Amino acid sequence: KKTLIPSRGIIYDRNGKLLVYNQPSYEVMLIMREIQPFDTLDFCNILGITKELFVKRISEIKNRRLNPGYSSYVPQVFMNHLSAQECGVLQEKLYKFPGFYIQNRTIREYEYPYGAHLLGNIGEVNRGDIEKDPYYVQGDNAGRSGVELSYEEALRGVKGVEILLRDAHGRIKGRYEEGRHDVAPVSGKNLTLSIDMDLQALGEKLMQNKRGSIVMIEPETGEVLCMVSSPSYDPNLLVGRQRGKNHIMLSKNSDKPLLDRAIMGRYPPGSTFKPTQALTFLQEGVITTETMYTCAHGYTGARNGKPACHGHASPLNVTYALATSCNSFFCWGLRDMIDSRRRYPSVGEAFEVWKNYLVSMGYGYKLGIDLPGENRGFLPNSEYYDKYHGKRWSSSTVISIAIGQGEVLATPLQICNLAATIANRGYFITPHVVKEVQDTPLDSLYTDKRYTMVNRENYEIVAEGMRNAVIGGTCRGAAIPDIEVCGKTGTAENPHGKDHSAFIGFAPYRNPKVAICVYVENGGFGATYGVPIGKLMMEKYLKGEISEDNKLLEEDR
Repeated sequence: KKTLIPSRGIIYDRNGKLLVYNQPSYEVMLIMREIQPFDTLDFCNILGITKELFVKRISEIKNRRLNPGYSSYVPQVFMNHLSAQECGVLQEKLYKFPGFYIQNRTIREYEYPYGAHLLGNIGEVNRGDIEKDPYYVQGDNAGRSGVELSYEEALRGVKGVEILLRDAHGRIKGRYEEGRHDVAPVSGKNLTLSIDMDLQALGEKLMQNKRGSIVMIEPETGEVLCMVSSPSYDPNLLVGRQRGKNHIMLSKNSDKPLLDRAIMGRYPPGSTFKPTQALTFLQEGVITTETMYTCAHGYTGARNGKPACHGHASPLNVTYALATSCNSFFCWGLRDMIDSRRRYPSVGEAFEVWKNYLVSMGYGYKLGIDLPGENRGFLPNSEYYDKYHGKRWSSSTVISIAIGQGEVLATPLQICNLAATIANRGYFITPHVVKEVQDTPLDSLYTDKRYTMVNRENYEIVAEGMRNAVIGGTCRGAAIPDIEVCGKTGTAENPHGKDHSAFIGFAPYRNPKVAICVYVENGGFGATYGVPIGKLMMEKYLKGEISEDNKLLEEDR
């Protein structure tokens, strides 16, 4: 029985651009029991390997600990990823090496040097894979990361089998009963991603020589339009015979290019978190649009006047606080919620209410994106603070969480999802990078709306504040002619170095088409990198190109 390997599914972007396809590749197979004495040196010269490597490979094949499926009767992979030229040279002399034969396979080819983290890569299965899934045998390939891994079952297809006849000397004499018992392989299913590869390429260009991430979501559908993690790498590095060597090289790189910061990076959200606080306080009745809090270049509810704040008019209401990114306003709001015994029996119970609002907005737990390795971020609960502060703690103890600092950590995906939720005025669809699986409906997880605990009218108030931030607040640099952009800057304090630069936004203000998060590690103020990168990305998506006025801005990034 000869296994027929199916063709792996092809991957396209949302606009039909070919992203990942298959190229012919060849493997040298052997059946140990059929091997007869042959010129080993001649064999090694043809394949361009040393005799030491030949001996080592034979030893590995026979080692049942390394190769639990070994049998002297069963075909084994001796060497893979031969090119057509190498295969041709060997094919001419194969008669001299009884027991060896060539098997056709395919190798992945990535059309663009972008999207490595989300596309992922394939590699040879290991013992654990074989034990978990009987589909695989030694020498098979499977998805190891990204979409290649999360959609492995759809992409891999179904193996076929060809039954052949041998004579007493082991020579193939033809197909058994003219192939009536053969089973044809079934090709893997093609995928259409929600990713716009032009947008992905621009994002990776803008993030060159930076660490961080850009995530863009279509709010109405939850489809991820681009997902940049920087630094990145060319996905073709992890293809073919050099895969192992290149993987080691990338894993030793101190900039961690293999880390998908978009879904694995945990960052303080900084001021991009303030909309969640406004929504919570409004819904709980802690504040209204008429509530005014003071700001004296810092929060005076704490003895040390911290968190500090920049200069702006005071007192101020919630929409103006969002537009100016006032730290004091949200600290006062947290105090009036957490320390209020009129509303809640205890600090702990008040804090659990606060936390539950955040969970409903997508923080603290995995969102469930269709990619492996998503991080849940971190959201403290009352038990967490009881453990460190006993039962005697109050808003003053945890005040920094009101402005997205302290213990709160989130992934860029979670932060972008907040922008999408505000754009939708109160719900989100679980973000996903696959738009369509050939002949297969999408999981309902990626089509059902997930509503938060906050009413639509309160989202309208927050959206107005974010619109004002672009008209005359901290996000003026995000303004795009003829498009009503809404935004919120974030400058996240970093105990290990320079502050992080962040930005969230959506556009247009009414009937939004796109939501975005930009997070640049050690980028300083949100307006320094987050805002201009966000502006360029939104303009590219909504207008199809970057205007002449912003070409220089693009080069400067």
